Amino acid sequence: MFAFTVRRIIQAIIVMLIISFIGFALKQNVGDPVRELTGISVSAAERDAIREKLGLNDPFLIQYGRFLKGAVLEGNIGQSFFYKKPAMEVILNKAPATIELVMCCTVLIVILSIPMGIYSAIYPRRLLSRLIMGLSTIGVSVPIFLIAILLIYVFAIELNWLPSYGRGETVNVWGWESGLLTLDGLRHLILPTTALTALMLPLFVRLIRSEMMEVLQTEYVKFAWAKGLPRMRIWFVHAFKNTLLPVITVGGVQIGTMIAFTILTETVFQWGGLGFLFLEAVERADTSLLVAYLIFVGIIFVVVNTAVDIIYGLVNPMVRITGRK
Repeated sequence: MFAFTVRRIIQAIIVMLIISFIGFALKQNVGDPVRELTGISVSAAERDAIREKLGLNDPFLIQYGRFLKGAVLEGNIGQSFFYKKPAMEVILNKAPATIELVMCCTVLIVILSIPMGIYSAIYPRRLLSRLIMGLSTIGVSVPIFLIAILLIYVFAIELNWLPSYGRGETVNVWGWESGLLTLDGLRHLILPTTALTALMLPLFVRLIRSEMMEVLQTEYVKFAWAKGLPRMRIWFVHAFKNTLLPVITVGGVQIGTMIAFTILTETVFQWGGLGFLFLEAVERADTSLLVAYLIFVGIIFVVVNTAVDIIYGLVNPMVRITGRK
């Protein structure tokens, strides 16, 4: 276990270095941050002076080395040109909105996908199972921005039940701006959560169904039936437990993906989270903020993948996390 942990840490460091290097290599193609900061009324000489002050005229490797030094020694991964604040501070201010959105979506997916997937696997020919699979096919096929626009049209415009944009009222809890503790914040959360859930739910329903149907055909499940074990024990202990491994793998990756790429959902609903921040950083050519965003996303994926490895051992004792692997 110790050797495995050390190797994962080394891999994580290498991944972070690669991500930061790619971010710096691409930042020259994003745009000129000085032009975005100053506008067209500033002379070329003044722009050159600003570029020199910001260190943008230095060679790439010098800028990259300065960035690594600040990140390792000071925990500073850059200064946002637009916000004039540390880039990580800007990201952490926006992160609660995205994390709350993704967590609510994850809870809904777990609550809905498990019973729907299991039922569809156990009774594949029943009408309800066919209806679930038909709706899941539609959900996979329809783009999320169309789902979001439809939800806004029906529930915000026609019925006027729910707000269509923004986070609503939030409460500061130890520096965390949460919308989960106010009624207005919860009302604003319903539509974007529903849209994001509608995109991801069909994937998990179909995955659980296909994996469980495959497990139900294995020899040890047939042996359990032959022993006369209760059907609920066979379905939920012998079959579903072994169905979870691929579901955990996909689920861990998808949670990280949702946190990193809720761009369309946040854009449609004007949700002030990381996805919306990323688009603003691209439009303003805030390269320092873009690089910080890439590193933050990399950290999320590294943490999620490590957590998935640990959960493997908890779900199935036969999966051992040892230094030999």
